[in-house]
Amino acid sequence: MLPARSWILTEDYAGMRSQALGFAEAAGLTPELRTLRPRGLWRHVPAAWWPRPLAAIAPEGIAPPLAELVIGCGGKPAAVVAALAPRMRAVILQNPRMSPRKFDLVVAARHDELTGPNVLVTRTALHRVTPARLAEAGTLWASRLAHLPRPLVAVLVGGTNGRFRLDAEVGGRLAQDLARMMQGDRVGLAVTPSRRTDPAVLRILRDTLAPLGAFVWDMTGDNPYFGMLALADAIVVTGDSVSMVSEAVATPAPVMVAELPGRSRRIGLFLRGLLADGRIRPFEGAFAHWPVEPLDDTAAVAAEMCRRFGYTPATG
Repeated sequence: MLPARSWILTEDYAGMRSQALGFAEAAGLTPELRTLRPRGLWRHVPAAWWPRPLAAIAPEGIAPPLAELVIGCGGKPAAVVAALAPRMRAVILQNPRMSPRKFDLVVAARHDELTGPNVLVTRTALHRVTPARLAEAGTLWASRLAHLPRPLVAVLVGGTNGRFRLDAEVGGRLAQDLARMMQGDRVGLAVTPSRRTDPAVLRILRDTLAPLGAFVWDMTGDNPYFGMLALADAIVVTGDSVSMVSEAVATPAPVMVAELPGRSRRIGLFLRGLLADGRIRPFEGAFAHWPVEPLDDTAAVAAEMCRRFGYTPATG
């Protein structure tokens, strides 16, 4: 059977939580979600340098009773999960930046360029986009977005990070490209920002696109994200986020990636892989549609974990 008690250990980032929850849910687990908070000076020291990882974090992150299985996601959780590995089954998501042999299982994306007998490789990041969740969200949002023309294009907007820039200048160009698509191709448009989106960029998108009939979420009320993914005939997503692109390509819709100024070797490898798969194309200010299939390895790697650990998923 599945373990009676399991943990998810992540930092306080929505993307990490989403990846770990998606993986756990696909395995049929009902884990306890714990956020790791480094203490004192350890907040400013890379986790790989922590001599005693379990002492470097606030004690509530690993307070007993201990779980039978721990799933971590990210660099700091990797150090903690490795320290816990002798006491419980240990799974780490993403490249742990240390030897994979410290864990029972590592789940890494192909752009992490990590291999090994206990490494499972996925084409995208893990996530919570499932056919059932899309169906539920589509039913909920169909009437709310029914006023928008078809084909409907969902636009997922990220923000500036350490590798890419999405400021007012770049946001203005994106808004003009989207407006040109609306007017030239007669498409409906539903736009959602993320928590990283600069408020100035959101204002530009709203002021440019709403007068043309677009729905631009103002980040109040119900979040339309899954509803937009469910109902979209095509998706435009900014290229700063592996998670957003991964969630977009898990749908049946073609995905166009809006390029941003900046550079990331890993994200570049990720996007080139999906481009070679035929799953994404560059966004060039025009609607495009081509035959695609949902691309999602989350369920497969969760099932493989269960097989290797001798678990029987609750859904099975």
